[in-house]
This record gives sequence, structure tokens and C-alpha cells, in this order.
Amino acid sequence: MTMKVGIRDLARNSNILDGYDYVDVEDKKTHEYKGLFISPKYAEEFKTFLDDKISKKMQEKWDRVEPFIGSMECEDRYKGLEGKELMKELAKAKCELK
Repeated sequence: MTMKVGIRDLARNSNILDGYDYVDVEDKKTHEYKGLFISPKYAEEFKTFLDDKISKKMQEKWDRVEPFIGSMECEDRYKGLEGKELMKELAKAKCELK
């Protein structure tokens, strides 16, 4: 069973959520869809679904980037430099180009 409620109604009375599988929340003034509240009996199943979906998306991004990792080498003068030292050397190199 489902129900559509406004944000104010939900803030005033959270007991509205009881007895429903999920509740759609919308801003009644602008009719803008704000989200979804899921019954506790479906919460774990939905969390697992979302975790799997997020992991899959992250893996797809990793798969696109992975072939390029380690494929570039830096110049000898930049090797071993970190943080501010690297930034200083890069700034010097930019000034030399002008």
C-alpha cells in the first residue's frame, strides 16, 4: 500500500508512515517530488540493492580509468617531489616557458 504526503504533514506526524509499504513525499505547494520513505520491513533489502548499484557504478568508473594508471612518466626533475615542493617546481617551469 502506498500514500502521497506533504513535507509539513510528515514533519508534524511521523506516524503517517506506519502501515504503508512506502510513502511518496512531495512539496504540496510546488508539486515537486521530494523523495520516498520505505517501510522498515523493506529497508535492508533496499539498502542491499542500493549498495550493489553504487558499487557497480564505481567499478564501471574504475574500469574506464584503470588502463591509464601508470602509463605516464614524469620528468626526472619532478620525481620524488610532493606537495608544495612539486607546486614550486611546476611554477618555475611555467615561468621558464614565457
